[in-house]
Amino acid sequence: MNEEKFAFTPEETQETLSIIQHLTNSIGDTLKPHDIDKIRERIANAIDEGKIHRDVFGFNPILRALQTAQIAVDEIGIKRDGVMACLLYATDADENINIEQLSEKFGESTAHIVRGLIRIDNLYKRNPIIESENFRNLLISFSEDMRVILIMIADRVNVMRQIRDTKAEEAKHKVSEEASYLYAPLAHKLGLYTLKSELEDLSLKYLEHDAYYHIKEKLNATKTARDAYIKQFIEPVKEKLERAGLKFHIKGRTKSIHSIWQKMKKQKCGFEGVYDLFAIRVIIDSPLDKEKMQCWQVFSIVTDMYQPNPKRLRDWLSVPKSNGYECLHITVLGPQNKWVEVQIRTERMDEIAEHGLAAHWRYKGVKSEGGIDEWLANIRSALESNDDLQLMDQFKMDLYEDEVYVFTPKGDLLKFPKGATILDFAYYIHSKVGDTCVGGKINGKVVTFREMLHSGDQVEVMTQSNQKPKREWIDIVKTSKAKAKIRLSLKESQQKDGLLAKELLERRFKNRKMEIDEGHMAHTIKKMGYKESSEFYKDIADGKVDVNDVIDEYIKVRDHALNLNPVKPAASAEDFEFENPNEKLLKQNDDVLVIDQNLKGIDFQLSKCCHPIYGDKVFGFVTINGGIKIHRMDCPNAPELRRRFGYRIVKAMWSGKGTSQYAITLRIIGNDDIGIISNITNIISKEDKLVMRSINIDSHDGLFSGNVVVLIDDASKTAALIKKLKGVKGVKQVIRL
Repeated sequence: MNEEKFAFTPEETQETLSIIQHLTNSIGDTLKPHDIDKIRERIANAIDEGKIHRDVFGFNPILRALQTAQIAVDEIGIKRDGVMACLLYATDADENINIEQLSEKFGESTAHIVRGLIRIDNLYKRNPIIESENFRNLLISFSEDMRVILIMIADRVNVMRQIRDTKAEEAKHKVSEEASYLYAPLAHKLGLYTLKSELEDLSLKYLEHDAYYHIKEKLNATKTARDAYIKQFIEPVKEKLERAGLKFHIKGRTKSIHSIWQKMKKQKCGFEGVYDLFAIRVIIDSPLDKEKMQCWQVFSIVTDMYQPNPKRLRDWLSVPKSNGYECLHITVLGPQNKWVEVQIRTERMDEIAEHGLAAHWRYKGVKSEGGIDEWLANIRSALESNDDLQLMDQFKMDLYEDEVYVFTPKGDLLKFPKGATILDFAYYIHSKVGDTCVGGKINGKVVTFREMLHSGDQVEVMTQSNQKPKREWIDIVKTSKAKAKIRLSLKESQQKDGLLAKELLERRFKNRKMEIDEGHMAHTIKKMGYKESSEFYKDIADGKVDVNDVIDEYIKVRDHALNLNPVKPAASAEDFEFENPNEKLLKQNDDVLVIDQNLKGIDFQLSKCCHPIYGDKVFGFVTINGGIKIHRMDCPNAPELRRRFGYRIVKAMWSGKGTSQYAITLRIIGNDDIGIISNITNIISKEDKLVMRSINIDSHDGLFSGNVVVLIDDASKTAALIKKLKGVKGVKQVIRL
């Protein structure tokens, strides 16, 4: 069955004709020939094609567009292009509308506004979460032409006026909430204070019916008394100001119902507890060079008459707000001991405050962003001073060229710098989402994670569990947050890979009946061309280095350290290496160590992490295998062993000296002077019962650092040797490893 053709009711027809007549009178001089005929033809065609439908409230879309246009013309200052765009949008809000055809028939400017309205409509279809500053800014950036936003505000005012008796409660609630947290702040930003107050009051009326009518009744009940009070307050002030020879006018304004309700909630009080229900504004007609003087003169006169509250003085005259707002705010105790707010400003200051530099919305706490304030402040004056509004072209949105706003699948709106990618988006959501990101979808289309984001995109991330972050990702992302998360993930991954690689190496060494000496391994890593051991272990984990090659290289390094090689003469410390040709094999340890409760003869091993020797303060650690490893008390691992495995620590002390010698490593750092190595080796060779096994030293930028391995009897001789080495000229530091 065919849907019944759309038709106007008699009342709607009458109102339509009346508004058309009103609009023709208001903007007739800007209308082009045949504009009305073309619009009538388009409306008739749209009705015939079944494109016109009543909305959820049962409103006639053509009449709604005309009502919106009337508000836009009368209360905002919109002219011909905006009005035509309102009506064209009502006949066809399809995103596939032929904009070029519209441009030919009605002009480029009108078509531009229609396109903006359609783009905004498409944003809404994504069900965004819009109670955010981000969404307001996206609307402004997406609309391209500010008239789009102005028409939207006018339309919302129109809808809010019409829905009082609607039965569509859910829709009524939704548009009222949007009016409160989206359209009222936008109207405020644009200096449309009357419409802003109306939107706030109507949204309160529909959302909090009881509160609205409670305040309204109280205001009505006190109106006569309030008007009389304002007159009583103003009359003597007027008289004194006139006597002083000032040109001025004074007005008293009652705060809006919404504003009073906000104060009641903030101060947690009843209606009677809100003492500043109204404010008195003294506006002086003053020459520029006498503005401050005359404002303070008024201040002096008012405070002489009425006692001021010093805590409530706001001096934005001496130091104006950063946005240009200038005014004196004082609160005085008026007749009947009531507190009254008095604002003192000049005509110029009042003009700026009412139409200008965003001062009002800042001090009311409506958040604003970046350079948008000053830009928005110019819009209204452009509306008021330009008949054809061609000047509006200069206000096309370029303030957001460094920012993009995108939607999550749930409708949340996120802000990113221009050039941000899917990968930035993924890391914004969560580190794990970023680490496993393999691509994404933008507006349903599958793309790589390198794809750049654009304002209005709806973005979805695709992940795979086997994906891992890579170093080149740092160059793909734009945000510092994503870069930091990638670096952290790479570091954690490297540590994890390092542990796996170390375990693999240890297993392979054990298979070949070998134990890893940390000193030899460090030298092996260096000889294989790695500056950082972490990179070495990462390459093992990634399979870039064959473990068998590592073992072969390790054997060469170890054999080189133990083989018989002639001492190489060295003029300086640069790349100096020494292996002792006369070193004998180490004897089996025959020093006596008492473990725990005077137990002797227990098998033990000296730990390789700290290389304890006779005379060192030591302790025993019972290993999983049941054997005991001896550690120095100052072993770097000692605190952790005590904290985690205190129950496996046993006492140990040396009780008898045998013939054992111990290999110790000394780290020496100093100036790379000629002969420094000779001085070091001479001291070691002169020591009794001391054998030097090897020296490996590097030199960089005039400094040398390296390790000396010596065989020594006990700790006391070690301390004496360290003291002598520290005495060598040029040696800065000697540390036992």
